[in-house]
Amino acid sequence: MTLSQWGIFFLILQFIHGLGTWKLYIKAGRKTWEAFVPIYNAVILMKIINRSVWWTLLLFLPIVNLIMFPVVWVETARSFGKNTYLDTFLAVVTLGFYNYYLNYVADVKYIEDRSLHPKSGSGEWVSSILFAIVAATIVHTYFIQPYTIPSSSLEKSLLVGDFLFVSKFHYGARVPMTTVAAPMVHDTIPILKNKSYLFNDHFEKRNTSWKNKLQLPYMRLPGFEKIERNEIVVFNQPADTLLDMNDFNPNRNYYKPIDKKTNLVKRCVGIPGDSLEVRDGYVYINGEKNELPDRAHLQFSYFVQPKSTQFDPRFLKERYDITDNFGIINNQNTYYFSAISDEALAKFKNNPNVVSITPNIKEKGVRDSNIFPHNPNYNWNVDFFGPLYIPEKGKTININLDLLPLYKRVITEYEGNTLQIKGNQILINGEVASTYTFKQDYYWMMGDNRHNSIDARAWGFVPFDHVVGKPVFIWMSWDGLKNPRWERFFTTVHGTGKATSYFIPFLVLLFGWIGFSKWRKRKKEKQ
Repeated sequence: MTLSQWGIFFLILQFIHGLGTWKLYIKAGRKTWEAFVPIYNAVILMKIINRSVWWTLLLFLPIVNLIMFPVVWVETARSFGKNTYLDTFLAVVTLGFYNYYLNYVADVKYIEDRSLHPKSGSGEWVSSILFAIVAATIVHTYFIQPYTIPSSSLEKSLLVGDFLFVSKFHYGARVPMTTVAAPMVHDTIPILKNKSYLFNDHFEKRNTSWKNKLQLPYMRLPGFEKIERNEIVVFNQPADTLLDMNDFNPNRNYYKPIDKKTNLVKRCVGIPGDSLEVRDGYVYINGEKNELPDRAHLQFSYFVQPKSTQFDPRFLKERYDITDNFGIINNQNTYYFSAISDEALAKFKNNPNVVSITPNIKEKGVRDSNIFPHNPNYNWNVDFFGPLYIPEKGKTININLDLLPLYKRVITEYEGNTLQIKGNQILINGEVASTYTFKQDYYWMMGDNRHNSIDARAWGFVPFDHVVGKPVFIWMSWDGLKNPRWERFFTTVHGTGKATSYFIPFLVLLFGWIGFSKWRKRKKEKQ
């Protein structure tokens, strides 16, 4: 839905609210018109139900309001003497239309100074749980989101089993676009394995974008910094579908709303306005080799031939801290290691049990059909890629049939234009076009594990509206299910030099605060 459509929908809801509550407003000593004025009616309603005015803000926060609406319906009924379990049940299951019964049929009186404390232990428990969920949802949606590292694409910087805090406010928190969804979960409800959001069941099978009538337009709160080159970023995978996140067919439809696509974490090696190229697996920006932070460790795949058939490759993997697993090539005395860092390689090749180490680098000009832009005119692969221009908001480029495969998805899928090709002409929104001006910024996200990372080389640019946030802190880390990595607890994600753990200082502060709180409580009790 567009903003104007949402505006009309909002006014309709306000009118429905006014029709169902205006008599209740009068019984509470207010005026009839106050029940119909948008936003103001919510402020007055908070006064009627004896709740803080700041509750009004919660009613207009997407996702949070799904929790607050039932609470307000119940509170309204209780403000007019309807306190039974049946009243609570009817207020919720009728989606607030129980107010119509109170407004037009029931003989109710306003209770001005009603007690806000629950009348039972169960009521107090439910109230505490609800507001804990509200507070957690606000923090999760607009400030900090927990995230787990699922793959080894950024190994050495971020390890499989790291638990991160991802800041939403560094780049500006994105307002939820999917308005009807379960709080604090992503696209699937745990255990139930059902979708966590309401969506259209009708999908266009042609090359058109997925649309949901209950989607809010993209909006983002102001941030205090921009994405810098080589920063680690969490974002929604552009090529995600309900069926298979590894389906990178560029011409198929997209089935998920943006904010429900799979969350990924990669390193942003290219920012808007950059010209990017990959040579021998290394990234070059504007013709110069990209210099990564000292905490980053590139890894490539190698063929390793040992001297003896009795050689145990597990020994090398553990001794040299090699990230991913190994395999045997064609039953020969050759092993394939998919991820060896430059640091490990320097030690690895001096091992007396190793005859040769051969890098698994693709040949320049040999096309990989799984590589962006998935076009036979571009003979690119994971090791030799580009050059290509990364779009910058407001910048205009010349567009022709040769360049079109690089920016087709930007023009259509990400920026919502129609595109046709008639002979040698390109038509954008029905008009012949030889140039195109980008509507938003784009980024190039890659993994440090260059031969074992599904990244922008597979699905292309990441639009800014897909950016989730900036990982800032590792609060816990586990090697498998049993072994904690204590040295990684409470360490920063970015920075220079070896990461320092702040776990011990945190424990000192935590137990100090607990002790202080107990001492203050005892002091009050004595007084």
